Amino acid sequence: MKVGFIGVGNMGGPMCRNIIRNTNHEVVVFDLSPEAVKACTDLGASSGTSVADVASRCDVVITSLPVPRIVEEVTLGAGGIAENAKPGTVFIDLSTNSPATAKRVNEGMKAKGIQMLEAPVSGGTARAKDGTIVIMVGGDAKVFEQNLPLLKSFSGEVIHMGDIGYGSTAKLINNMLAFCNSAAAAEALMIGKRSGIDLKKLDAVIRNASGMSTGYANLSAKTLAGNFEATFALDLAHKDLRLALEMADELGVPGLIAPQVMSLMRMARGMGLGSSDSASMVRVYETALGEDIRA
Repeated sequence: MKVGFIGVGNMGGPMCRNIIRNTNHEVVVFDLSPEAVKACTDLGASSGTSVADVASRCDVVITSLPVPRIVEEVTLGAGGIAENAKPGTVFIDLSTNSPATAKRVNEGMKAKGIQMLEAPVSGGTARAKDGTIVIMVGGDAKVFEQNLPLLKSFSGEVIHMGDIGYGSTAKLINNMLAFCNSAAAAEALMIGKRSGIDLKKLDAVIRNASGMSTGYANLSAKTLAGNFEATFALDLAHKDLRLALEMADELGVPGLIAPQVMSLMRMARGMGLGSSDSASMVRVYETALGEDIRA
């Protein structure tokens, strides 16, 4: 089988390389970054010249793209996948979208005889590299089963959520929870800092007690080391949380916690931290109180 992979950056690159390593499929890649493409072709992939070129040559086309606008451009725009893929092609989108975007793209694909799975992922770059990410899939159950071996080649857990839209729903709810946990962790660590407690010992307690979460673990590791180099940029986290809040608004669910986290993110972005890690939201507390948190 010939597999096309469009978008082989921080997340897409590791996932694509795991497909190359773990399957016998012929893989064709395209990305605007020559370095990202080379990291895949060095392992045996071939390079496509454009989105249209990859779409026209492959049986399965996978995308991993940063924002819904780009997803729609690459899939439904001029020179895009819908315009160039053969009828019967399977399209798998690993990007994070709103359910409405996923459904809109699916309708465009159906009109061209292309079957779609929306398959957003969770776990960050580290788990993308070691092949343990979680994939939340929306789409036809038969198409899901047919492509399950491919999805398993670069993940640790693959869950079929139901129809198109439910993969995105699961991803946005999951990320909203993670960001809320991270924001609570930022507040907790500043309380700890100002109390005078040994932060290394406090961290050890939380990591082994009921306060532990992935959101806490990620934020505390970055904060206590004073290293906010992006593994998941604040700008992307802000985008995901905005989509989750839009979904909550459409469903009539009142926001009592997540909107406050959005405000914290907006303040951090206003400080010029958008390209830093999402954990840099803690720096709002540090700046406001004039005190860095360190172990």
